[in-house]
Amino acid sequence: MDTIQYTPIGVVHSPFREELGMPIQSIVAEDVIGTVELEPAYAPGLQDIEPFSYLFLLCHLHRAVGRALVVTPFLDDQPHGVFATRSPKRPNPISLSIIKLLQVEGCVLHVAGLDLIDGTPVLDIKPYVPRFDARGANGIGWYADQLHRRATVRTDDRFR
Repeated sequence: MDTIQYTPIGVVHSPFREELGMPIQSIVAEDVIGTVELEPAYAPGLQDIEPFSYLFLLCHLHRAVGRALVVTPFLDDQPHGVFATRSPKRPNPISLSIIKLLQVEGCVLHVAGLDLIDGTPVLDIKPYVPRFDARGANGIGWYADQLHRRATVRTDDRFR
């Protein structure tokens, strides 16, 4: 396959300077406030974004170490195929977060729900539209057995 290259459009500013203890899903980071700062050249792309409550934020996990096709995810103690997890140790370490848009100020989005480390490069932003994006799911694989057991979803030393 051909190599694909992307240029970041901005950067995440969050209170997390280290991976340890950071939320691993935005749903458990609802109170984590930060910003997404876009390069000025992308400012026109923010037109009409302010009425959206939530956004998808796609980022490059620049501090993810290693790649693996079988991983032991944070919510389990059993190994699973990486594509059946949300592990950062992916062939292409791309994250997908749903963040709450609080305010737009020039090229800066003030957001809540950040589950990303400070300095994470932003690849793209898309509006969250429940009619298109919310799905009922009958099966959620191995997560079904684990979600009720874990009170917190924070990173541990497996991130390194």
